[in-house]
Amino acid sequence: MNYKIGIFDSGMGGFSILEELRKILPNETFLYYKDSKNNPYGEKTEEELFKITSGIVEYLRIRGCKMIIIACNTATIKCMKKLRHIYKKLIFVGTVPAIKIASDKGFQNTIVMATPATINSERISELIKNNKKENQKFYLLPCKGLADCIEVQNQERIEKLLFKLLSPYQTKQIDSIVLGCTHYSLIKDEISKILCHATLIDGSMGVAQEVKRQLKLNNLEKKGEKQKIRVVTSKLETC
Repeated sequence: MNYKIGIFDSGMGGFSILEELRKILPNETFLYYKDSKNNPYGEKTEEELFKITSGIVEYLRIRGCKMIIIACNTATIKCMKKLRHIYKKLIFVGTVPAIKIASDKGFQNTIVMATPATINSERISELIKNNKKENQKFYLLPCKGLADCIEVQNQERIEKLLFKLLSPYQTKQIDSIVLGCTHYSLIKDEISKILCHATLIDGSMGVAQEVKRQLKLNNLEKKGEKQKIRVVTSKLETC
């Protein structure tokens, strides 16, 4: 039986999901693959990204992972269906922008911040079409380069880029912002400084709850063991 839960992202963005998992799964062992070498995912072609992600999944599989969490919206949208087809014995949990949450909570003017690849995907259009309520407005905002700035922790560049991206919306009565990239959860304070009245919607908790549900559904829950976490990076290890 496999015992670990594998998580991967193009860097540190998925730590926001790992933090939620730590809170609700105190007995699990987590192996986090931080793919800094290939950051950012949002600027890769579908073929390039599938080659990268399938290599990471294989790396996690042979190290005993029973479940793989794709902690990246772009990789989920572009690759998860193919990965599920190839790795039929693994359980996959992905991430998508929390557009449904914004809709269900009745927000009227919502910005969806994400990488260009996620914004331009058919999946985003489907989520809006299937969840949008009457009189709701969704503004799709491609944030090219933002995840990369966050990954290298260039604070000055982050603040300048955020102001350029968000300041045009200061007069549009924005009441919510969907963080459609896990990296963006790491700069909530900076986002709120520009659009202070907007509620930030982060899907990390929902992903963690789905992981817990899948563990129970598949009878894979651990009990009575100490939580363990290991982080590896592609700059030191290869697939």
